[in-house]
Amino acid sequence: MFPAAILCGGLAKRLGSVTASVPKSLISICGEAFLGHQLRLLRDRGIDEAVLCVGHLGHMIQDFAGDGSKFGLHLSYSEDGQVLLGTAGAIKRALPFLGECFFVIYGDSYLPCDYEEVARQFNNTDARGLMTVYRNEGRFDSSNVEYEAGRIIRYDKRNRTPAMAFIDYGLGVFRRAAFRDVPGERPFDLADVYAGLLAEDSLAAAEIGERFYEIGSAQGIADLERYLCGKVTVAGQSHGARQQ
Repeated sequence: MFPAAILCGGLAKRLGSVTASVPKSLISICGEAFLGHQLRLLRDRGIDEAVLCVGHLGHMIQDFAGDGSKFGLHLSYSEDGQVLLGTAGAIKRALPFLGECFFVIYGDSYLPCDYEEVARQFNNTDARGLMTVYRNEGRFDSSNVEYEAGRIIRYDKRNRTPAMAFIDYGLGVFRRAAFRDVPGERPFDLADVYAGLLAEDSLAAAEIGERFYEIGSAQGIADLERYLCGKVTVAGQSHGARQQ
């Protein structure tokens, strides 16, 4: 399975004072830092290596997660440094820790999908990137993808159209070459990498059936807690109780 780059360096301005003294990845969900839930999900989906791209309060993330052994996988860290590099810039800086192909996941996303199937679909293409998409129809966030017959027709987070029934699910797969032209000294957004690959006909797509969860908003946090804390395990305990 490919390694994963997890983007944990954002400032989380939408959450206001909640993240003034703690990074978003460490917000408590069901009595445990969100990152713990996210890392175990990746492990359970077959990923055994991840690189955390850290910035804001990154030392707290390292103190919590360590080398990853307590979550069943191996962790490395890539730091933004003094200048925040944006999502694509952070990934470019992390390339020495990643292989030829790798997943990219946002640090505030909980994505209960089939990662192995996504990797398989990517391996069957020559594309430099793959975007997972979900038929959102404006339910959980603003839809931003026109998708038809297995192909992305249009992707734009700023200028949305009525035909955009799908949304970028939050899980990407890339070859190193996808970040070749990303500047290393100034901020650059992952959305612009996707847009560039789409323009060059080098962006594949995989449709996901399971909804996504995120902790970038109060409603997102409430939805995820309802999903995780209410899920019953084989032992009859909720995840929230088991992971205290």
